[in-house]
Amino acid sequence: MKGFIDFIREQGVMGLAIGFILGGAVSKTVASLVENIINPLIGLALGKINLVDKAFTLGSSSIKYGAFISTIIDFIIIAAFIYFGFRMLGLEKLDKKKEPKI
Repeated sequence: MKGFIDFIREQGVMGLAIGFILGGAVSKTVASLVENIINPLIGLALGKINLVDKAFTLGSSSIKYGAFISTIIDFIIIAAFIYFGFRMLGLEKLDKKKEPKI
């Protein structure tokens, strides 16, 4: 068992697993926050527009830049949540630093 725990600590698997789990757990909440609170506030500030519906037409294609901006906002909030959650819980100490081989 000690060898397995050392492997997990040395390879940084704990940080990866925790980030993956937290990212999945908060993505729906953050998407709702962005869609139902942040986007309407941005739309209100910009003159009652719906950010997600913003697009322009290029030939027969519709380029939906508003939806892309919403996705970027989602990503930034999720990344910040994971980073600060990871730091608050002190989980960065779980990963064992590799010693340089001489």
